[in-house]
Amino acid sequence: MKHRTVVASRRRMLCAALLAPVAMLSATMSLANDAYPSKTIRIVVGFAPGGGADIVARQIGAQLSKQMGQPVIVENRPGATGTIAATNVSQSSADGYSLMLASQSTMVIAPSMYARLPFDPIKDFKPVTQLVSMPLVMVVHPSVPAGSVREVIELVRAGKLASYASSGPGGPQHIAGELFNTMSGIKLTHVPYKGESAALTDVIAGTVPVMFANVPVVAPFIKSGKLKAIAVSSLSRAPGLPNVPTVSEAGLRNFEVLTWYGLFAPANTPSAVVQKLSDEATVALKQPELRAKFAEQGLSILGTTPAQFGKFMTAEVPKWAGVVKAANIQAE
Repeated sequence: MKHRTVVASRRRMLCAALLAPVAMLSATMSLANDAYPSKTIRIVVGFAPGGGADIVARQIGAQLSKQMGQPVIVENRPGATGTIAATNVSQSSADGYSLMLASQSTMVIAPSMYARLPFDPIKDFKPVTQLVSMPLVMVVHPSVPAGSVREVIELVRAGKLASYASSGPGGPQHIAGELFNTMSGIKLTHVPYKGESAALTDVIAGTVPVMFANVPVVAPFIKSGKLKAIAVSSLSRAPGLPNVPTVSEAGLRNFEVLTWYGLFAPANTPSAVVQKLSDEATVALKQPELRAKFAEQGLSILGTTPAQFGKFMTAEVPKWAGVVKAANIQAE
């Protein structure tokens, strides 16, 4: 009997010893989660100010700052399809204070365009949440005598339209332009810019007549008459532009190119911090004021969990690799 008591006692001591580190780790993660954030958070954007990514980052950042009680600043590091920003964040401290707002152009298209990248979008980052998605809208300068997709195609075939602008090689705008070329059997020459704002300036000026642009960026110019909206790139009409048909409706069946934006953290960021960020973003996306702004800009709210976003990312990389190869899109 005494022997059994001693054995049982030793087993309890062994279990306690084994469970102690787990309990300490759990307590540490809980404390880290409770203490976070205690200073300024930066959201790095790989594109110039004024573009779709910048607009979303500033709006979600402002709401997160209200909720979390710390400043959330947006830092623009444009260039190379957002890969400059991605490299910076992947090499930053994994403490939850350096985040990146990125789209598929950086995280799933760039790996197929560049022979070598200084980061791996899957291994070097933890997905936090996929925030929003939106279609692009084909816009033309008011001087272009076209009000439909068919008329744009006819002008190109007649040699009266020659080029389209984009925010840079490999982005959704570039992808949309090349897919439009392929599906319509025409050839608009790609004119890449360093950022959407720079491209838009030249389209408004009439220097380049056509562009697939992010809805929130061009909506004010469509309303003011400085640009004409031809069609949106989603399969259903955009909430912010209900009177604008889809490219698919206009005859190029199943044409679809969507832009999405999501938050990412460096790979070794504690899971508790990533989860807190994801939870806070979910709360932010439920706020009526922010929802109204996003709806007005034609954005569809997503707010996925880290696990859902990770699964989505894993599937996106090979899908877009096929598109890049088929269209022969290369870094310029």
